[in-house]
Amino acid sequence: MSRDNYNYTAASASNKKNAGLEVWDVLSILTLLLALCVGLYYVLIFVSPQSSLNPFPPSDENPYATLTPTVTPIKLPPTWTVTPSPSVTDTPTLVPTHTLAPSATPFSLVTPSITPSPTATPKAAFSAAVSYIASAIIHPENECNWQGIGGTVVDANNADILRMTIRLSGTYNGKSKTELTVSSIAPAYGKSGFEFFLGTTPIPSKGELYLQLLDQAGVPLSDNIYIDTFNDCSKNLALVRFKKNP
Repeated sequence: MSRDNYNYTAASASNKKNAGLEVWDVLSILTLLLALCVGLYYVLIFVSPQSSLNPFPPSDENPYATLTPTVTPIKLPPTWTVTPSPSVTDTPTLVPTHTLAPSATPFSLVTPSITPSPTATPKAAFSAAVSYIASAIIHPENECNWQGIGGTVVDANNADILRMTIRLSGTYNGKSKTELTVSSIAPAYGKSGFEFFLGTTPIPSKGELYLQLLDQAGVPLSDNIYIDTFNDCSKNLALVRFKKNP
């Protein structure tokens, strides 16, 4: 290898270095000028935003202003007013009337009272017939030394009704008395016979004792049947016959 291939002098190196710096210097200067122009352009737009240089000039309207609505009144179409035409009205002439003579109006100082209508009394399911006989007919062995009440319970066809409850209430010989018995326990009076023993000495009383027929729940089936007693041997047995109403 010859030495000429490595002939690198300081002058040639200097020429190459100067040539490279001149190109970059020109580019730098152009870049600075362009940046200066752009900066000047933005300064002009900032100072005068309404300038023709600004491609997007700001609007004159205030974006924060409150909108004020405009009220447009609605006009109604004109209407016709009807004017009534005058008319002649005849005034009728009244015919004289006859005045009646005053008549006397009866009045009473006593306020009339309303008389209520009678209400129907509900009819009991059973009614009773009471008679008085000598106790010797049923109890001949006791002769007149006996006093009591006996009887039967029958339906509307006079057929005996068994196991009906009869209650005796009231006062006898100054003492309160309440007893229960059942029909059919005293066959001497019939299949539905019942009996209450009062005492061994007949005494008189007036309506101090009464009988009442009850169903199995204790509900009354008859009114109170009041009994009298006598100190008469021919009436010392009160005979009561309950019969179902039709």
